[in-house]
Amino acid sequence: MRKLLLLCSLALTLVYAKDSVEFKYAPKNLERTYPTAQNQILSYNNVLENVRTSIVNISIKKEVNNQLSANPFFNDPFFKEFFKGYGDIPQDRIQQALGSGVVVSQDGYIVTNNHVVDGANKIIVNLAGDKKEYEAKLIGKDEKSDLAIIKIEAKNLNAVTFYDSDKVKVGDVVFALGNPFGVGETITQGIVSATGRSGVGIVEYEDFIQTDASINPGNSGGALINSAGHLIGINSAIISKSGGNVGIGFAIPSNMVTTVATSLIDSGKYTRAYLGVNISDISDDMSKFYNDNYGALITSVEDNSPAAKAGLKRGDLIIEVNGKKIGSASELKNTIGSYAPSKTVTVKFLRDKKADTKNITLATLDSKTVSGEYEYKGLKLTQVNPTHKQQLNITINGVIVINVDEKSEAYGAGVRKNDIIVQVEDNEIATLDDFKRATASKDKKRVFIYRKGYILAIVL
Repeated sequence: MRKLLLLCSLALTLVYAKDSVEFKYAPKNLERTYPTAQNQILSYNNVLENVRTSIVNISIKKEVNNQLSANPFFNDPFFKEFFKGYGDIPQDRIQQALGSGVVVSQDGYIVTNNHVVDGANKIIVNLAGDKKEYEAKLIGKDEKSDLAIIKIEAKNLNAVTFYDSDKVKVGDVVFALGNPFGVGETITQGIVSATGRSGVGIVEYEDFIQTDASINPGNSGGALINSAGHLIGINSAIISKSGGNVGIGFAIPSNMVTTVATSLIDSGKYTRAYLGVNISDISDDMSKFYNDNYGALITSVEDNSPAAKAGLKRGDLIIEVNGKKIGSASELKNTIGSYAPSKTVTVKFLRDKKADTKNITLATLDSKTVSGEYEYKGLKLTQVNPTHKQQLNITINGVIVINVDEKSEAYGAGVRKNDIIVQVEDNEIATLDDFKRATASKDKKRVFIYRKGYILAIVL
């Protein structure tokens, strides 16, 4: 009986050994190296001491239109009489906000996020170690990358040193610096979690450096630096359900910063190049049709565009621009967007599994008439689409304000970006054609706007 049990046990052991996984083990003689001894302190003080004075505090003041006071019905004598004894009708108020910025020149140019200074009536800058307040001038801004340049009248400032963000690697030690409350800088440490992050949905042109270094509230516009003290990005946003840091922060890479900032300083605006193609990513199955390559798949070519003139067509897969490999649609978008208009680039693409190249002279994006957009009294409008509904968490139809000139009559009347026009006089608005018909005459009209769950009326 004992022999039988022993044989059964042996048989089971042999079967187990045959089906088991052979794990890989590290060498047993690995030595542990300590970064410091008891008589030494590991520190980045020498790096941070130099760069921290390049970080500034930015505070802004801007007028915020009260939703009630923006309604023309409250200017009616009847309503004014009705509210007597109940306090005045709420008026416009001044909103204050805080953010950070980075000194990029000794004579006072500072880079920050567009969303930090957007709509500001007054911009105040506080320098580290300087009790004086400086009023800044807005030099230029670029909403599509969320960058802005401001300037103060000051000399001999400590300008930050830029690093080539294309050389940033996952795992690099980094520090996120900001000056959010005007009481001094905040510094957090982490590593680079990823590079080339896009599709986040924060801005139109995304090529973020992702980091787990905590980007605290008010640190927008601050610096992300490497362990050598060089700027690799401008802190822009975090992903968080609660508003706290969960280790997913995004910074605009320094190469994009220098390209946009140079143009904003020189001309006050950044004009992107335009190729004229609609593009998408490809799946693993689709890549087999292109010799297992990935890139940006052309889904359509716009008439009279640079791409059309060069002979590109639907189904072409763009894999290189000026020798730079293109692995996705977002990479092509960011690459083309980084060039100046009128730049001639060499585009390599696959068609019917054969590689071909074209020299294409890019055009100006600003000169392109965007299909489905309409301008009216300082407003740039388009029809509400499924993307708008998802981003704004809405179900209504109408015409959405995608941009508004701050010097326009519409802005003065209280119209703001992301407002949705749902009615003009007695005409319900669901499409751009509805809006065009309803505003065909030059007479002023009552315009009903949906904003964050409320309907308000203005005269425009």
